[in-house]
Amino acid sequence: MRLRLHRAARWLDRRRRRVVRRLGARFMPRTMPRQAWLLLWLTALAVVVAVTGALAPRWAPTSAMVFVLLLGGFFLRMRTMVLLYLVAAAGAALTTSVPALGGIGTRPGDLLLLGATGVLVALFVRSRERLGVQGTLGDAMLVDLRDRLRSQGRVPALPGQWHVETELRPAFGDAFSGDFVVATRTRGRQGDLLEVVLVDVSGKGQGAGTRALLLSGAFGGLLGAMPVEGFLPAANAYLLRQDWPEGFATAVHLAVDLVSGDFRVRCAGHPAPGTGGAGQPWRLLDDEGGPALGLVPDVDFPEVTGRLLPGQALYLCTDGMVEVPGEDLSVGTEALRALAEEAGRSGWREGAAERLVDAAGVEESDDRALVLVWRDC
Repeated sequence: MRLRLHRAARWLDRRRRRVVRRLGARFMPRTMPRQAWLLLWLTALAVVVAVTGALAPRWAPTSAMVFVLLLGGFFLRMRTMVLLYLVAAAGAALTTSVPALGGIGTRPGDLLLLGATGVLVALFVRSRERLGVQGTLGDAMLVDLRDRLRSQGRVPALPGQWHVETELRPAFGDAFSGDFVVATRTRGRQGDLLEVVLVDVSGKGQGAGTRALLLSGAFGGLLGAMPVEGFLPAANAYLLRQDWPEGFATAVHLAVDLVSGDFRVRCAGHPAPGTGGAGQPWRLLDDEGGPALGLVPDVDFPEVTGRLLPGQALYLCTDGMVEVPGEDLSVGTEALRALAEEAGRSGWREGAAERLVDAAGVEESDDRALVLVWRDC
């Protein structure tokens, strides 16, 4: 008996829901699309501006319609903007045709300003449609991409005596850079290992920013997931598969044992790292390395080894830190080594990487990046 009552109740509940849906679909008004609502409000605003301009031109001249077009450019798609253009043109015609009150009429400059604004807004909306977003959402997306690129270069927490600082300076002060850092710390059979990769993507500023974002994600997945000696060959193979017109990048891969201080460095077309301190003279890790990534398949990347003792430091840099106009690359490399030696005499402190970048006498027309690793005494 209870089972039959339960089935009957479920059948009645299904029938009730079906009837409600049918009645709602028939009698309830459909929700207007977001673009239609925006167009409606902007049309109302344009009408208010046009009527006010016709009756009280001191308060709303014809050029006030520019404000309506700018709002439409931020929130409407191109198809909807065409309708707003028609409304704005009708409003401008209304204010022009109505006799001026108080001796103020429509000036030719107002109409020229309105037309020029319409052209600029149309170009703005078309560029946003190519991006696939409207309004300021595109800027928010770019900011998010920039923040993601920077967050992937954060160095994980290290033991107390170890310090790593990174300093990235995009060309011309842009928000995006072709230089990026990826770092990870792994504990396993190879010990407590810190791996840092500094990469310089071909190109400068925003042009290289998108490629840097893609590569940072790919290299972040490779780093720590495979043996140290296999990272650069895997990164090289990945770049070759992309088949980009400017598909090469230089890189330097550093692996440091946080217990013993032993380090391993491999370069791919990158300037030589420098190391020294604690009574030892600074020297460049004299290694020609291998070619840049993405140029030659199945290439070897020679390894240089060493040990960071307490009080010693090691830096990695991109070519933007050592390129001096009209001079050989070795001149800038030697100058950076001398700057690091001078800075290390008084001991390494927080902000040392930033001070080294500031002291380097290089131009701001190229991306610059420096990674500084040191061990306290």
